[in-house]
Formats: sequence, structure tokens, C-alpha cells
Amino acid sequence: MGIHESIHDKVAVLKISGKLMGGNETKEIPEKIRSLLSDGMTDIVMDLGKVKWMNSTGLGALIESRRLIIEKEGNLKLSAVTEKIKSLLMITQIIQLFDTYETVDRALASFQSSE
Repeated sequence: MGIHESIHDKVAVLKISGKLMGGNETKEIPEKIRSLLSDGMTDIVMDLGKVKWMNSTGLGALIESRRLIIEKEGNLKLSAVTEKIKSLLMITQIIQLFDTYETVDRALASFQSSE
């Protein structure tokens, strides 16, 4: 699993790649979120377009990330969710917790329209 971070105005974009199947790599996501929050970045887009698969531990990392961000009155939005991952989010009904967008650009635009 890999995480690539970029900043667009006041929004952080985390491009996640690989499999979210537990272990240390899945713990990296909430750790990265904590780091961004400590730097004052509270609006975050998580680009899941390169995530091949996710199990319950990966889902837990998403939920934990959301909780951390909400505690700081921020927003977490998902983008480029593949059909495979979207299906998992729908079956577990976790999709209801997140705003999802087809592309990173649309997710970024949604922050500007809500200001």
C-alpha cells in the first residue's frame, strides 16, 4: 500500500494505492490523517482509484480517519472509488458516511462550493 499526499489550496489529497488488508500499512492512513490535522489541514480528499481491495481492517481505517477529521470539524470526501470498493462500501452501508465523487477535481470543487 502507498500514500501520496498533495495539497490543493487548503485541501489535502491522499492518493491511496494497493490493498488495504490490515497490518502496519493500514495503520498509516489514520497516522497520516493525524499528521495533517496537527498541521491544520481539516479538509481531506481520499482518492481510492488505485485501491485494489479492502477488508474490514481497511474499512476500519476509513471510519477512524473520518472520526478524527470530524472531531476537528473537518470534512473527509472520497473520490474515484472503484466499482469493487464501492460495492463493499454499499454492502456494509458505510457509503452513507461519506460524500463520494467521481474524480479528485470534483471532490475539490465541492469544498469551494460549500464555503
